[in-house]
Amino acid sequence: MAGIYKRLMPAKRWTPSRYRALLRARGPRSVQFRTRAAILAGAILVGIVATLFAEAADWAGAVFDRYARSWHWLPLVTTPPTFMALVWMTRRYAPLARGSGIPQVIAAQASPNEATGTLISIRTVAAKAVLTIGAVLGGASVGREGPTVQLAAAVMGFTHRLVRVPLRGGVVIAGGAAGVAAAFNTPLAGLLFAIEELASAYEQRVTLLVLAAIVIAGMVAQSVQGDYIYFGAIGAHMPLLSALLVAPVAGVVGGMAGGLFSRIALAMALGGNRLTCWARANPIKFAGICGGVVALLGVFTGLTWGTGYSSARAMIVGVDAPLWFGPAKLVATAATAIAGLPGGIFAPSLAVGAGVGNLLREVFPGEPASAVVILGMVAYFAGVVRAPLTAVIILSETTASRGLMLPMFATAFIADAASQWVCREKLYHGLSRTFAMKETPPSHQH
Repeated sequence: MAGIYKRLMPAKRWTPSRYRALLRARGPRSVQFRTRAAILAGAILVGIVATLFAEAADWAGAVFDRYARSWHWLPLVTTPPTFMALVWMTRRYAPLARGSGIPQVIAAQASPNEATGTLISIRTVAAKAVLTIGAVLGGASVGREGPTVQLAAAVMGFTHRLVRVPLRGGVVIAGGAAGVAAAFNTPLAGLLFAIEELASAYEQRVTLLVLAAIVIAGMVAQSVQGDYIYFGAIGAHMPLLSALLVAPVAGVVGGMAGGLFSRIALAMALGGNRLTCWARANPIKFAGICGGVVALLGVFTGLTWGTGYSSARAMIVGVDAPLWFGPAKLVATAATAIAGLPGGIFAPSLAVGAGVGNLLREVFPGEPASAVVILGMVAYFAGVVRAPLTAVIILSETTASRGLMLPMFATAFIADAASQWVCREKLYHGLSRTFAMKETPPSHQH
């Protein structure tokens, strides 16, 4: 009996000193507790910030649309100097805010705590938000999703600094992924984007962290914006035999077009030929030329301004569009991307992809129009971003076309391979090299 009693008794008694030790390890003052609190608070703030930024970008887009309709020719005069002014302000006050924002988050993982004062500092992302809104007001072919990723990573960094706990690369991934989820209202796409694009070597221990941040940020954004589907409930589908014909063609055409865009963007950012050297030596003049290209396309087509959301949605639901829309939007987006002003390429890339799908409708006139356009979007987006799973899930979640999943997967993987024929390097990872920590601007650049 004594032996049984001994085994049933606890090995150690809960003394006051043990309680104090437990509080130190797990209590409100512990690093573990404060880290979790920082992630929870950061995810809530990401949802709020993403929603406010989306509202501001949509407002700016609506303002420019009214302006372009009322004063049809005037953007020829106003858009080029707007590009020049935005590039000058970016280079002068926030050089780390240029471009999409996703390359900055990728680069920030190398030294996350240092990056909270540079690549993902509050000052940098505040300038990023304001300048991106300025780009939308100027008619640039930009989106808000890439900047939202940088904003979200900065919010996570801010909450960690606030409670004085070290920032890990995994938390930067979580913040960026939560930004994608909140921007598109696509939680699964946020998770896959973290795995495919933001994390070059994804760690299993980060999985729950990313999931928690995405779910919380998505719930907050959804509670404010409402439960909406980005492009509306399309519910497109395609018979298997048709998909066997359409998917390979869409994958090759869209993937190569996406690879061409990436090659242009990387060549202008990293190349050493005469044109790129002149552009880097004369960034303000080059921005003015790019703004002129965007203005000419916008004025003469009336369709290539801004994100291209309305045009893309119209093509998805079956509205006939000019066959030149896709190539024209690609040129406008490329001109905006290489100009050096802040702004993302996600939404414009989806619009270009819709244009690719619109071209494919002529090749496959007997197939469901919505399904063909969506496959074109998947192909081009996968070709640009080189994240095929993300491309499929984003289009699945933003159009509610889950019946098209198998053709979308086939198209995306073919597009990923086709894109590599044109451009071997992944776009965002290549651009992240221009944001290496050693290139941090000196402190006198304020």
